[in-house]
Amino acid sequence: MKKKNIILLISIFFSILLVFLILDYFNIIPKKKYTSVDFGIEEIKSIIDYNNNGIDDYTDILYGAKKDAYNKPKYKSVYYDGGYPKENEGVCTDLVWRAFREAGYSLKDMIDKDILNNKQDYGITTIDKNIDFRRVKNLRVFFDKYAITLTNDIYEIEEWMPGDIVIFGNNSHIGIVSNYRNKEGISYILHNGGQPIREEDYLKRGKVTKHYRFDASIIDEDILCKWDENYENS
Repeated sequence: MKKKNIILLISIFFSILLVFLILDYFNIIPKKKYTSVDFGIEEIKSIIDYNNNGIDDYTDILYGAKKDAYNKPKYKSVYYDGGYPKENEGVCTDLVWRAFREAGYSLKDMIDKDILNNKQDYGITTIDKNIDFRRVKNLRVFFDKYAITLTNDIYEIEEWMPGDIVIFGNNSHIGIVSNYRNKEGISYILHNGGQPIREEDYLKRGKVTKHYRFDASIIDEDILCKWDENYENS
């Protein structure tokens, strides 16, 4: 009987440990969050306020990503006529264009325009405006051309700023850098992979393959497109 009790206690212990590790992996267990100030890092602000709302572009992009993350749209990878999913649905790329929308940019129109003029850059033979802007591989081509490429080293913590864009794996995932950091100073990521917490300590788990900063001041005006509030987007 005593042996059975010991086995039961061991089983309970490892079950609790397993649950703890799973919760910790998905960042469900609350952790202390840090900011750039805690590490003596001065955050970079954009010199551009594209939508003239009194907030710089990088901060707007950050706020837009946070809005989508806190909204927790259901992860749903399907094709939408018109291109835009409902606000309560989406995938990782939808968080990105919604973040840009907050700053006044229509990322869809910018990518569609560039694909139309430079299909060979994207390896596209048949253009589909309903989905092209929602593919990570196309976003990578676009940002390779029209954003500043930065370090992939997550331990160069002073090089990671809120509003930056990060691509993971073989064009498999994309997110936006948060203003929060972990105890090592490594930035949190705002992203939608269907996980419970959409703003999380993710950089060490995901393999970073691209890190960008969008700077409209270095881009030709004919590339930029304003977000039209009259777009059907719900």
